[in-house]
Amino acid sequence: MGISEIESHSALVSKIQNLENSYLLLYKSGTDNSECALKNLTSAAEKMKNVNIFLADVSKVRDIHSLYNISSAPSLLEFNKESYINVVKGCQEDKYYTALFENTIYTAQAKKDGKKLKSVIVYSTPTCSWCTTLKSYLKNNNIRFREIDVSKDQKAAEAMVKKSGQQGVPQTEVNGQIIVGFDKTKINQMLEIKA
Repeated sequence: MGISEIESHSALVSKIQNLENSYLLLYKSGTDNSECALKNLTSAAEKMKNVNIFLADVSKVRDIHSLYNISSAPSLLEFNKESYINVVKGCQEDKYYTALFENTIYTAQAKKDGKKLKSVIVYSTPTCSWCTTLKSYLKNNNIRFREIDVSKDQKAAEAMVKKSGQQGVPQTEVNGQIIVGFDKTKINQMLEIKA
């Protein structure tokens, strides 16, 4: 799909009104943070197919950021058709943008295939080798998940222990049910992974 520049809000609406998912980067040319976001977003877009990305320089396009209450650039706005869904502020690494786009494509494909998406949360720590194994396994099977590093989030660690009665990681929460450790059989069963 590529990246294209937008001149106004009406031009944006005409481009995105029939698109399931699209992104708009509001940036200010000549600023380090915006140039960083533009470079990393472009790098991520080159790796992906079927991603609709639009750009608007806020020093030239004045009628978009105020409509969505965006007060800083760069900001990446996510849309589903004309509906504004989310915003990511600042410059992110290209791998962040790639993961964001992959997640969008995966979700769209799952909906198209009639699959019901499951809420998957992985509680982990950076030094846990089984956590890394679990996350790789989920990625290799195209399972979308949210990762919570319990070494940095005390409240999440306490919530995890309250749910499972266990302090060890990894722990996987699938639609509210906890799997302690890397229990491949149980993970396959709950996430409908064909072994």
